[in-house]
Amino acid sequence: MIYTVTLNPSVDYIVHVEDFIVGGLNRSKYDTKYPGGKGINVSRLLNRHHVPSKALGFVGGFTGEYIKSFLKQEKLETAFSEVREDTRINVKLKTGDETEINGQGPSITNEDFNTFLEQFSALKEEDIVVLAGSIPSSLPQDTYEKIAKACQQQGARVVLDISGEALTKAADMKPLLMKPNHHELGEMFNTTIETVEQAVPYGKKLVEQGAEHVIVSMAGDGALLFTKDAVFFANVPKGKLVNSVGAGDSVVAGFLAGVSKQLPLEEAFRLGVTSGSATAFSEELGTEEFVQQLLPEVQVTRL
Repeated sequence: MIYTVTLNPSVDYIVHVEDFIVGGLNRSKYDTKYPGGKGINVSRLLNRHHVPSKALGFVGGFTGEYIKSFLKQEKLETAFSEVREDTRINVKLKTGDETEINGQGPSITNEDFNTFLEQFSALKEEDIVVLAGSIPSSLPQDTYEKIAKACQQQGARVVLDISGEALTKAADMKPLLMKPNHHELGEMFNTTIETVEQAVPYGKKLVEQGAEHVIVSMAGDGALLFTKDAVFFANVPKGKLVNSVGAGDSVVAGFLAGVSKQLPLEEAFRLGVTSGSATAFSEELGTEEFVQQLLPEVQVTRL
């Protein structure tokens, strides 16, 4: 089973406004709501690839109920931990450029977290746990390390799509997969990475430090997959960027879907990159049909 962890989920409220006026009355042309959070995105994308998963994390209040209800309608299995305060709302204002206002997440007590951590004692060796997204301010910065340790004690593997201080210790957690973008990769090694050639030596270092697979997304320039024995490059299909939110999560989901279906590693990587592109070119997460439409445009080569 694949488990996804979203410590600080949200309800994403997306509002389209033409000719936005600061300080004036604005009416939305179109608006919609989705459950937000990187782990939740991975679960939703896995579902579209017909790969089961279970979404874990903290939810609370009426917004938390909305997330659970939405995912239930998509026939996704969840095991969220309840907290007292409301799950946050993130506003994404689309009016030419996109402006984001992210709400503060609920406070998570030590008792809440310790109860949450107990879930991982039931994991099995074949299980995969995806740790994705930000750590709430009420939890310590070594939260992901604690979860990864609990997983490894059961023989389960972890996948890391994280940022900030936690990312600098990601390779030490011996993940099955980690997925920094090229900016994050540069930050990890105190350098600037703009090209595929610049990314290669640093991606290899992450494998040397303990990661089994590393995918580095290079935005419109494609993506790289690093393994112990090889480096692969995948181009991205041509299309108009509509939505950058969830594209990286879709890469992770597509790759894991390919691994779950026992596809060759290169094909799993290709499916991941295509899934990310499908989301980037869509208003919401990419559909299975759109992924299949784009798949012939993505080619994987060994460097």
